[in-house]
Parts: sequence; structure tokens; C-alpha cells
Amino acid sequence: MEGAPSAVDLFDPKPELDKNDGKRVDIATFNGSPGPLMKSPFKFSQYGECGAWVCEKYSHVAKHVDDIAFIKSCYTGPADHVPALYQINTGLARPGFPSAGAWITYGLGSENENLPGYVVLGNLAGVKGGPLNWGAGFLPSTFQGTLFRSEGNPVLNLKRPSNVTQPDQRAQLDLLAKLNEEHLKNHEGRADLLARIDSFELAYRMQYEAANVVDLSQESLQTHTLYGLDRKESKTFGTKCLMARRLIESGVRFVQVFSDDEWDAHADLRKNHSHHCAETDVPIDGLLTDLKSRGLWDSTLVIWGGEFGRMPVSQGSNGRDHNPHGFLMWMAGGGIKGGISYGESDEIGYKAAVNRVSVHDLHATMLHLLGIDHKRLTHFHNGRTYRLTDVAGEVISEILA
Repeated sequence: MEGAPSAVDLFDPKPELDKNDGKRVDIATFNGSPGPLMKSPFKFSQYGECGAWVCEKYSHVAKHVDDIAFIKSCYTGPADHVPALYQINTGLARPGFPSAGAWITYGLGSENENLPGYVVLGNLAGVKGGPLNWGAGFLPSTFQGTLFRSEGNPVLNLKRPSNVTQPDQRAQLDLLAKLNEEHLKNHEGRADLLARIDSFELAYRMQYEAANVVDLSQESLQTHTLYGLDRKESKTFGTKCLMARRLIESGVRFVQVFSDDEWDAHADLRKNHSHHCAETDVPIDGLLTDLKSRGLWDSTLVIWGGEFGRMPVSQGSNGRDHNPHGFLMWMAGGGIKGGISYGESDEIGYKAAVNRVSVHDLHATMLHLLGIDHKRLTHFHNGRTYRLTDVAGEVISEILA
């Protein structure tokens, strides 16, 4: 959910904000000139046996609260989007390090040799910080994310030219492979060179498989409706969620789905969050429902969240500024204990207060759920050992099934 959704307006209502709406408090904000405390413009109701609170704009997601573990005490370092996106995606706030998807694919490999192990369905407006959010850093570039488009050819420049036959293309690649093998003899151990050679073969194999996996005409009208493809507001994100299910079903290890535009509600939070909830509510419900019905629930970990949160005070008259001190994420599916809430922010939703959860803790938990010890998945580079997580990161055992 790029741009940072507001916890107190979606899943973590704060009675103190209602009680003290308009009251001035001493608080530091990213852009300065903080306004007074601002209550949520949305109504909340309790759902499920667990009684989780969810705002009126996420009524479809709310049906799944008994399967969701809400983590309400997350915090990060950066207060600006780009370094915060790098932090949540790579564990470090500066560019050039391997993304979580690259680490996972490096650690677990892929289950389909005709598709990338890591696929990104990006923000149509472009993701802040760009491809470094799904890059491989110092890992072999084979493990970087491959950007798929939700419309037209899934990967640009993948389709074979019409005047080149398949046998001719195969012959060209075989010749190229021989030339590369000769070149490689003089450059042994060059991981980047090996990755480029491998990419030619993967692209050749993907020509059919990638087009097939994103061909949603193979899905029933009922499935299209389930993901919200029949609604203008949710069609694009619903398409990406359905593609994600098909990719996971085809053996892709890690799929990252970006919502479009940004939840960056510096002004008119009601309008911004209403729009993004309408865009994502039905598709998320469809994805969770579909994973269950297809027997993929127990083997698929679903993670929802942004790069940080939003302030409890107003910015301007009706917006909220960036808040790295406290935000919310949730997990569901493989290995998660549903219907629980872990951690708390303070009474106004400004700072993580109880059972604080760092980005490294989130990554350690994700790795654990995928069968990896976060302290042992390492890569030696430039004289030191690197990990996705800081060794101080801890698995959140309370949310494990």
C-alpha cells in the first residue's frame, strides 16, 4: 500500500482522538506546522469472533479478521517515502541492497523454471525509488524482481519478432550460448555475467509461459467478479491480485503487488483513503477467499502494509503527515494465527508503545514463516556477512499458529 495508509482510520480506532478532536498537542511532524488532533472521518464496526475493529470503507476485508494477525506497533527510521520504501523492502534505508523478494528467492529458489522466481506488479504511476525496491543488490541479479504489467504484454520486449521463426531464434540463442561460454572461460566466477547469460534462456522460456499465466480469459466470470474486475474502481488492482494468485499457483516464489497512486493523504484524507479502499477492498477479499478455495491458504503468506503510517494530528485542515513512529501491518495465511492483535500504539496512535515491532522483526517473522532462520540466511560481500535482517531482529512468536 505505497504512500502510507493511516492505522487510526482503517484498523486501529482511537477513542482519545474522538474525545479530543481539535485539541492542540506538542508533537513533531515531518513537514512542520502540525495541526490539532483529528478524529477519523470514518465509522468503525467490530467484526468476526475476535471482535476486530475495521472502518466502514474496508467492509469486504473485514470479513476475514478471524484469519488475520494485526500488528499494531510497527515503527521505522525514515520519515520520507523513498528511504522508508527501501527500509521496508530491503531492511536498510539506503539504496543498493537486496530486496526481501531477492533474499527469499536466493534462499528458496523457484518452483517453475519457465518463470522468474520473483515477480513485481507495480504501481501504474511508478514506484518511488524505482526498481531498487525489488533489486538484487549484491546478490546475483538472477534473484531480482521482474516487473510484470497488468495489461498487454506482461514483460516488455519479450515477444519474438514476427519475422523470426522459433527455430531461428533457438539457433541464435544456441550460438550466443557458445560465444558466452568461451567468454566465460576468461572471466570465471563472474556472477553478473552468469546471470546475464541465464536471463537469455529464461526470456526464451517465458515467451509462452508469461503470456499464459496473465491470460485472465481462462478464468470464469464468477472469478472476475470475485476480484472486482467488474467494477471500474477496483478493476486494475483486482487484475493484479488475480495475476498474483495465478503466478503463485504456477510456482513463482514471491509476488509483490503495489496499489496504484499513493495513500499519501497530506490533504483530504477522507477522499484519498476512500478512493484507495474502494480500489483494494474487494480484490483483497477476493484474493483471500480464492486462496482458501484453491487449497493455497496454508502455503501462502499474505502481507499488507505501507512504508510507514500517518500522524494523529491534522495537516492543513483535513490531511495527515508522515508518521514513522507508529504504523500497522497485517499478515494472513501460511503459518499465521488469525483473529489476533499484537502490540499497541499510544492512546492517540502517534508512537508504537507496547511490544514494539521493528522492520527487522517483520522480516525475521516473514523468513521464519517461509522456513528460513533469519540469522543463517547470509551472503558474504566485500569482506563482511550480510543478512536481510539485523541480527537484533526477532520473530514475533505470538502471531504464529
